[in-house]
Amino acid sequence: MIVLKRIKVIVPIAMDAAGVANRAQQLPAEFIRPGFAPEFEAVRWGAALGDSYHDTLLMDWTVFQAGITAETEGFSGVLIDTVSDSGLWSLRSVLTIPVVGPGEASFAAAMMLGKSFSVITMWPQWFPLYEKVLSQHGWDHRCASVRSIDTRPDVTELLEGKEEIVFAKLKAEAMRAIEEDGADVIVLGSTTMHQSAAYLQSELPVPVINPGQVAYKQLETWVELGLTHSKTAFPAPEVPMHAHIRKGWY
Repeated sequence: MIVLKRIKVIVPIAMDAAGVANRAQQLPAEFIRPGFAPEFEAVRWGAALGDSYHDTLLMDWTVFQAGITAETEGFSGVLIDTVSDSGLWSLRSVLTIPVVGPGEASFAAAMMLGKSFSVITMWPQWFPLYEKVLSQHGWDHRCASVRSIDTRPDVTELLEGKEEIVFAKLKAEAMRAIEEDGADVIVLGSTTMHQSAAYLQSELPVPVINPGQVAYKQLETWVELGLTHSKTAFPAPEVPMHAHIRKGWY
């Protein structure tokens, strides 16, 4: 009998089942390793677009709320469905199962695949999300540029129905990053952009990183290897407040 390794995937924006299903399409059935079962769950309240420090605070808090009980719920790992890595370090402090964020995972992968990378995203309001992750790890010097197509994102419908316009804009901005900024790897700036990954990889002369998929595969590997984050680096709180945190749902 095969015991499934359940992975909790936390969507940082409150949305209905249809919106969650659109997010889950980034991990098609054939992409998931046998024995694993990712389960997408949206936070119950909080940020709308991740377009401000107001929203990033809410994303950190609500992702933390959603993930704090993952270990007792029987999950083998937690994946945060945003390149902002919202709540990543705080969840590592209260969980012993591995917790992975697409920002850290995709930027680290980009540095392995090339000497410098560029982030291509939907609009400039998301730039602080990448600045936070880059500065947190001291990776700013490996990032050639952060560019946007200046297009308001749809975090539930994603890019569906907008392919002809959005894909061309993304390709054009990525080519500028390669030719003008010296990027030799392109990182998509959001897991909500996953629908463009295959097209861009077929059109661009450098590797294109789909952050949600890269982070998920890294998490599968950690689980299979029996590895998790260091509790020396991410110590547990002496006085945990789990019950009070869960009561904070709105």
